[in-house]
Amino acid sequence: MRLGRRLVLVTAVTALLGGPTVASASAASAAGAGQGWVRCADLSPGTPEEVYLYPFGNPSHPTVLMHQGYGSVSDYMPVKAGQYTLAMRPPGASASSPPTVSTSFMVSAGSNYTVASIGSASSQRLKVLDDQMAAAAGSKALVRVIQASLKEPQVTVSVGPNVLARELAFGSASSYQSVQPGSPTVTFRAQGGHAAMDVKLTAGSVHTLVVLDGSSGLRIDNLTDAAGSTDSPKGGAATGFGGTAPRAGPGLAPWLGTLAAGVLLAVAGGFGLRRSRRTSAAASAGAAPAGAAPAGAAPAGAAPTGAAPTGAAVGSAVARE
Repeated sequence: MRLGRRLVLVTAVTALLGGPTVASASAASAAGAGQGWVRCADLSPGTPEEVYLYPFGNPSHPTVLMHQGYGSVSDYMPVKAGQYTLAMRPPGASASSPPTVSTSFMVSAGSNYTVASIGSASSQRLKVLDDQMAAAAGSKALVRVIQASLKEPQVTVSVGPNVLARELAFGSASSYQSVQPGSPTVTFRAQGGHAAMDVKLTAGSVHTLVVLDGSSGLRIDNLTDAAGSTDSPKGGAATGFGGTAPRAGPGLAPWLGTLAAGVLLAVAGGFGLRRSRRTSAAASAGAAPAGAAPAGAAPAGAAPTGAAPTGAAVGSAVARE
């Protein structure tokens, strides 16, 4: 019977310790299941503008990003799935002022997107691109091209012997193509010149190659959309997206550990108390035969002078134990 009670108590303590771990893992999985990822690319020459990202129809609490200039790209930002508006305004402009350019798009759970500002100041527009996850690359590398050069209307792009895009027009993006991992040479050719650079493409990685105008011809930017075997892009924007969000606390584990320790101590104390009582009872029984009083003892029913009642004596023995 005592063994059965102990097993029940041990099972209860194990449930206290193990239960929250499973619950926390499920909660973490649920938290990431309903979100996508968005990053912003400034591919428009000219004065950098502020970017406002907010749920569609709710501009009161936007996420604001200040681009660093032509060719700058933010890190991916985790956002809840739903419809969003991205608007660009000159630095210092009121958040309620008319945007220079804006667009609305849908973010699906488990997907990532690049919203690129492309064109000159007079013809600026926003382009929403669906990005691939690393899982889609398999043992190869996935590569695509964005043509953001104002000086060259069409560009042909090759990675090693593979032609990724032929005469890609300004403002266009090619589809992803699989290429062998390694360190191939990427070549951009146009009527006004060409550019080349070596890139490192690892198995399972996803890249976007951007054609930009440099100080002396074309310039190439290699963006990593995803790397390794991860299914989701990682990291927040360097400008502080999410920096004011409350930090995750230590959770329930420390408190539950303390509670479980207390339960174990209480169980151990209960067993110790029972053993102490049994020991005291056995000692009393062995001190005198049943029904016989020791020599010089008081008559039955009379307590010795100055002696404590029997219940008090037992309590004192327990306290000493």
